[in-house]
Amino acid sequence: MFIAATPFVFYSYESFPSDSTSWETYFFTLRTSYPSLYHLAWYCVGKAVPLFLLLIWFFTCRHWWHWIILVPIAMYAFQLWGVINENGGMDELEIYYVIPLMMVLVPAVYLVRAKLFSKIRENDLQSFEQELFTKKTAWQQIKDLFR
Repeated sequence: MFIAATPFVFYSYESFPSDSTSWETYFFTLRTSYPSLYHLAWYCVGKAVPLFLLLIWFFTCRHWWHWIILVPIAMYAFQLWGVINENGGMDELEIYYVIPLMMVLVPAVYLVRAKLFSKIRENDLQSFEQELFTKKTAWQQIKDLFR
């Protein structure tokens, strides 16, 4: 139900005023430094909807590799935070915040993959290390990725 509603949530930015930088209601007053509230809403839903869908995917995925989904989740979270804080250089510095996360997650997920495939193939880690240090051509390495 929530996933089916995401197109409506995504296009909800069209209901915001396109000619004003402030919006006053009975409950709150919203002011922005963007050209209009329309732009602010467009940026917010453009980051929040994919973040929401990725979070659903992460929490419902049963596969061993689902931890790698944290990389795009972190990227969209940092981008949404930049939109909310109204940083001038939007989508520029988020990669520098995501790189340390990637430096931890990518090798960890690859090691989990290596251990799983080692158990599936009933190889010990010594034979895995020997295979790792053997010289292979680029074509052999690509073929090994899909075996």
